[in-house]
Amino acid sequence: MPALMKTGIQGEIVWLGLVPDRATSLMSTPVAEVVARFSGPQGEAHGGLTRPSCSRVLSQYPRGTEIRNTRQFAVLCASELDAIAGEMGLAALDPALLGATMVIAGIPDFTHLPPSSRLQSQSGATLVVDMENRPCSLPARPVEGRHPGKGVTFKPVAKDRRGVTAWVEREGLFRLGDSITLHIPDQRPWAGLPPR
Repeated sequence: MPALMKTGIQGEIVWLGLVPDRATSLMSTPVAEVVARFSGPQGEAHGGLTRPSCSRVLSQYPRGTEIRNTRQFAVLCASELDAIAGEMGLAALDPALLGATMVIAGIPDFTHLPPSSRLQSQSGATLVVDMENRPCSLPARPVEGRHPGKGVTFKPVAKDRRGVTAWVEREGLFRLGDSITLHIPDQRPWAGLPPR
């Protein structure tokens, strides 16, 4: 019995980008296609099978511990990006400023996709959703450089809209305009956590 359920929900890739050198800039460079390898997007500074742990996993590992890289892709939702821009008082917000790898249109409540969901391109290339990509202050500098006075507003308005991080399960090609099919784990929500 399959463990993943094909939802029938399809999105479309509307933007792709690569961060060529994190040491120089967090900003992405727009591209027409991304070659996805098991080590991540080809030519992407966030690639690699492993990475040093960061502040997001301090309760599990000391900073800098080598761990599996489940943050190979930063995937955003077009409508959530529009909502962030609107609350910042901008007509639009360039995903390159946020270091995005991919922007998808047409999948609802995107930032809250269940972990382990699959995003499968028409080419067969498939990403596994790790988890919500929590907003951080790193994009503030590129946003501020393009939109003076707005950099500081990004983190609070991006809460619950920052998209997801993902890693490559099946290698292949992602192209602008490709359709993306959503598959989710075929299980009920976990009931073990007490109500907040």
